[in-house]
Amino acid sequence: MSPMKADFVNPIYEATTDVLQSMLELDVKRGELKTSEELISGNEANVAIGVTGDLSGSILFSFSRDMALSMVESMAGMEVNELDKFVTSALGEVANIISGNAATFLNQQDYDCDIVPPRVIIGENQSLSMATDSVLVIPLKTDMGEFEINLAIWSNK
Repeated sequence: MSPMKADFVNPIYEATTDVLQSMLELDVKRGELKTSEELISGNEANVAIGVTGDLSGSILFSFSRDMALSMVESMAGMEVNELDKFVTSALGEVANIISGNAATFLNQQDYDCDIVPPRVIIGENQSLSMATDSVLVIPLKTDMGEFEINLAIWSNK
């Protein structure tokens, strides 16, 4: 297993900023990167996407409850008040679009990889077991709130 490299971390960050800008007109500011030994969601609304192929592992998008509701309200044009099936489905779709774009960017850098359909996890401090001992945490800020991308990805090349 090779450690995470900027050449496969940056496309995931770029895909996130592109999709949130185009779908929600949100500017995304990156905080200081940190590492963790576990993939733990500190927020209430989480979407995990598996990555297969030249890269393996998971991407966990972790949104605060308020940001998740604000995003879906903006997308749907209607008020939403709880993390129900409609909201979780919409969050899964946003994460799917971001991850699909990231896979396209990665393919352009000669990483042949695919994504696995999203799993939505509701609840704070949920731990996901990963076959790695290193998780890169990318904290992000927008006008709708803060969220994190947790990456547990390695190269199989």
